[in-house]
Amino acid sequence: MTGTTRGTTALIGVAVLAVASAGAAVASPQASGRHQVSRAPAWTAHARSQRSAAAAPASHAKIWLAPRDRSGLEQLARAVSDPTSAAYGHHLSSAQYRARFAPTAGTVSAVTAWARSAGLRVDGVGSDDHFVAVSGSRSAVSSAFTANLGTFTLDGHTGTAPTSAVTVPDSIAGQVLAVTGLDTVTHWATPAQSRDRGTPSTSTASPSDLGPPPGFVNATPCSAYYGEKVDRRDPAFQGKHLPYSVCGYVPSQFRSAYGVTATQRTGRGETVAIIDAFAAPTIEQDANTYATRHGDNAFRRGQLTQSNDPADPTRVEDCGGNGWFGEETLDVEAVHGMAPNAGVAYYGAASCYDDDLLASLARVVHDNKASVISNSWGEPTYVVVDGVKTPTIDDALVQAYESVFLQGAVQGIGTYFSSGDDGDELANAGVLSPDWPAADPYVTAVGGTALAVDSRGRRQFETGWGTEKYTLVDNAWSSVGYLYGAGGGCSDLFAKPFYQRATRTGCDMRGVPDVAMDADPTTGMLVGETQVFDAHTKFGTGTQYGEYRIGGTSLAAPLFAGLQADVQQTRGRIGFANPLVYRLGRGGDAFHDVRPEGDAGNIRVDFVNGLNGDDGKVSTVRTFDQDSSLTTGRGWDDVTGVGSPTANYVIAASGR
Repeated sequence: MTGTTRGTTALIGVAVLAVASAGAAVASPQASGRHQVSRAPAWTAHARSQRSAAAAPASHAKIWLAPRDRSGLEQLARAVSDPTSAAYGHHLSSAQYRARFAPTAGTVSAVTAWARSAGLRVDGVGSDDHFVAVSGSRSAVSSAFTANLGTFTLDGHTGTAPTSAVTVPDSIAGQVLAVTGLDTVTHWATPAQSRDRGTPSTSTASPSDLGPPPGFVNATPCSAYYGEKVDRRDPAFQGKHLPYSVCGYVPSQFRSAYGVTATQRTGRGETVAIIDAFAAPTIEQDANTYATRHGDNAFRRGQLTQSNDPADPTRVEDCGGNGWFGEETLDVEAVHGMAPNAGVAYYGAASCYDDDLLASLARVVHDNKASVISNSWGEPTYVVVDGVKTPTIDDALVQAYESVFLQGAVQGIGTYFSSGDDGDELANAGVLSPDWPAADPYVTAVGGTALAVDSRGRRQFETGWGTEKYTLVDNAWSSVGYLYGAGGGCSDLFAKPFYQRATRTGCDMRGVPDVAMDADPTTGMLVGETQVFDAHTKFGTGTQYGEYRIGGTSLAAPLFAGLQADVQQTRGRIGFANPLVYRLGRGGDAFHDVRPEGDAGNIRVDFVNGLNGDDGKVSTVRTFDQDSSLTTGRGWDDVTGVGSPTANYVIAASGR
């Protein structure tokens, strides 16, 4: 499931695909000779600042540099991505991108010279000169950017954030897009798989040691395929005895249900990149064990590669440490399952903070080995502080991200983000809004469904992922309330992009998501990883390989990324996929139109202690297609976009 982050200010987009104008900075009233890169995060005006510690730790930041000819870069990104354009598919090599659009050596020299003169240490320059990494004492960093860093605690997380506008000198203003890393209160992501696992909090596996994570075991009864077993022991739900949840689909079931088996595609010759925080030390052996246990081939030598930044020890605990390993396991095994012969390139970020994750994205597009990037992390667009709604992203941060998305688009690299697991975000963040970066117009946002796969591997039905939970009270089912569901909705920050203009999204702004695949944990995927089991289980005790069912749109995103590798096997790079997706989504049968259908839900059985039956089991009803205020329906909808792919999509998108 997708994690969440937090953030700063906002704007309404006016460009064809982007929210922001191309200008990197605006005049600042703060100081003569300075230009404002970004305002202070709006939430700081409503949060109480704390007294700083006597010995404040060093601060780190990344100064993101503007590409040359941003307007030309945007125009080219659209042209090579639009099937109606004569330039469609004529992507640049990474060397051609650098020659035309990357910041110049003079720009890098000017920014690094200023940083040193301001008392900062230059720690390095990012891939394709996207950023200059700097560090220094808190006071030096605060002074260099006129940021007046304060200490805050928000939602239990303590860090620093600017309390005044972030500025740079006039002499480099035109070269600077953003400064990231100054806000360490809101701009970070956490893995969310554990919230639905019920893992005991008494586990001896510490998240901060980056060893194997705490174990979890699914209880029985459960079904090998949808509807195999029906619960006739518990009371009927809304007049019907419901099926038990699946034990977890395996890759062959997904490949069959989504038409990959019928097309005989395996992703050969393609590479999918995956970005998460940190890196599981057992990922390859776990993925190989999982594949061979379920009828697939293990990774060939060199088929799975890893390019990991060293973990930032100061941020491991804040980021949940080995809590990210389940996310990595899900992503790698889902991609390999959908495209067994595709390469998988894992990029582990140094931390879960925005600037480290974005740096990993920049490394992927620089390396240019992968044509698909799967990302199962994101942030709510707003936060409510002291009852006041404030945005969590600003123009500067958007431009920094889009400098990487645009490079990927012109090089034929598609960027895919899970749409989120908190529905319309009202219950989670207090504001109706789709997640970021999924809402960015240069991103393909993957929403979620509840998928029923029958005994022959066929799609029995597929409806929206949105769950209301019911428990037994006095032998009757009683609602606990909304639990989770696919993220989506209409952005109030980003203009409606050209590829959605012929699509009825119900609003005049960017609609999320674009496509969808299975995400409901009740109909989720079985994954396998090395875990620490603190009690006897069917997998043993101690550090053992074990398997469990998981879902979330962070399942849907790598499933679709793997399927895109299958599509590209015969046609080459798609790149930014949305123009093609919406073109194929207007009529025809390339996508399954996801609507209300099938059962009301399933019965899920869990061990009370998450490991074994010593403390008993509990049964709950997990409903389908009840996703906060979001709804499925005919055509595009804010839960599943244009729908879920079929064999005809694989064929049509590949051009054969």
